[in-house]
Amino acid sequence: MIEVSVSLLAVVVDCRDPLRQAEFWAQALAYKVSRRNPDEFQVSDPAGAGGSLYFMKVPEPKVGKNRLHVDLVTSGSMEAEVTRLVKAGAQLVEVRQDPVSHDNPDTWTVMLDPEGNEFCVTSTSTMTGWE
Repeated sequence: MIEVSVSLLAVVVDCRDPLRQAEFWAQALAYKVSRRNPDEFQVSDPAGAGGSLYFMKVPEPKVGKNRLHVDLVTSGSMEAEVTRLVKAGAQLVEVRQDPVSHDNPDTWTVMLDPEGNEFCVTSTSTMTGWE
């Protein structure tokens, strides 16, 4: 086993309206929002168990597809979770499914957060091969 002296602090998201983004993601994940600096908000697990997201204001709008995105998983219905997230401010893009020829075919829903950042939603019942 390799020992490392570093751990993931947060995934930082540049955005135009960091408070709105933080509030959306806090609602999506049942996390809490904390203001650290002007126009900077941390969204973290109130139990301290999960990682955090950090939203910072930038002047330029999002351009192009994300190179990194968040995947959410529910133990319930993927469709019900998608409906809940749409009500919270997300946009449904499409449902995708791997070909059955894949070793571990999955089904997931591609969505956009309030600023157009892509993220995916799946269910434990539609995933295979994850550890």
